[in-house]
Amino acid sequence: MLRFLTFLLIILIATSADAQQWYRGNLHTHSYWSDGDDFPEMIVDWYKTHDYDFIALSDHNVLAEGEFWKLLPDTEEAQQGFEAYHNKFGEDWVVYQTNSEDRTEVRLKTLKEYRPKFEKKGEFLIIQSEEITDGFDNKPIHMNATNVQELIEPQSGSSITEVMQNNINQVREQRKQTGQPMFPHINHPNFGWAITVDDMLPLTGERFFEVYNGHPLVNNYGDDERLGTEAIWDILISNYLAEDKPLIYGLAVDDAHNYHNYDGEHSNPGRGWVMVQANELTPEAIINAMEVGNFYSSTGVALKSITYDDQTLSVEVESENSINYQIQFWGTKQGAGREEMGTLLNEESGTKASYQLKDDDLYVRAKIVSNKLQQNPFQEGDTEVAWTQPVSN
Repeated sequence: MLRFLTFLLIILIATSADAQQWYRGNLHTHSYWSDGDDFPEMIVDWYKTHDYDFIALSDHNVLAEGEFWKLLPDTEEAQQGFEAYHNKFGEDWVVYQTNSEDRTEVRLKTLKEYRPKFEKKGEFLIIQSEEITDGFDNKPIHMNATNVQELIEPQSGSSITEVMQNNINQVREQRKQTGQPMFPHINHPNFGWAITVDDMLPLTGERFFEVYNGHPLVNNYGDDERLGTEAIWDILISNYLAEDKPLIYGLAVDDAHNYHNYDGEHSNPGRGWVMVQANELTPEAIINAMEVGNFYSSTGVALKSITYDDQTLSVEVESENSINYQIQFWGTKQGAGREEMGTLLNEESGTKASYQLKDDDLYVRAKIVSNKLQQNPFQEGDTEVAWTQPVSN
């Protein structure tokens, strides 16, 4: 019944697309509040001026509240960044001092302070988030909480799965207690080769994970011995459907930390984002749309439309001149073994394509691959791609 209602909502939303808008956002970003290398106002300004509609600053185990003085790194880069910040926002806004060692300390602005500078109803939104940074057996286990209302401390556990489940439970409990929509998502499972697909299979209440993360150290593509994130995704979808769990959706995010040096060795903004089709630009509308799969993830390819009707997934690309597109449909057949989960069901060249699910198809998702090189990729030669969310019979 739950699966049927989910797909019914997808169909209803797709058929009422004229009443909705596409909103572009990044759900994973870091600032000086943790291990990013710039001020939150500079980061938010970057996203706002680069045609994003919403941004989530998700610093490690901290919310941007209370008094916090940042001792700037003793580098020319940090000093230049401070001067840019001071010049942009002015003496009346920037609060700083020089310590006994002639080092600059800056009082970081809280979300409550800087939010009014940027937010405008229907035009730009900041969603409070946290990267719950935990671990087990020296392996990094990170999960974002989107639209979190109160800080969630890392919950720990006796296994990788238990650590994730304990943190998922805390997000869900806070959602229940506050009545505010929020969701957890699993970050970069291959970072440090920490989280395997088998660690994720037993989870309950997990609906999202990062199929693409723009950090150069997260191993999106796997290696000769370990699965890439797309292969992980297909195994998760297949097994979740077999167990009558809700579908798990794939996010593309920046995981931006570095805002001064732009190259493949740094984790820069602008590499991955989600495009959400919602009826308004609010946390509630964005989260509600995402939870029924009404979004796609991208590293550059824009989609004009996605519909799922009469067991047919249809995709149309917002094409660019002289750019070629391959529209791939990936899925799993009923009864498939793990090695056969996530196979290419069909592929077409062009800007429009459809796939009608067969009786033995568990699900289908679309991947759109262009021949346009991605701007500032973390891996040289990467082209722009988009991923739709899976749909099922």
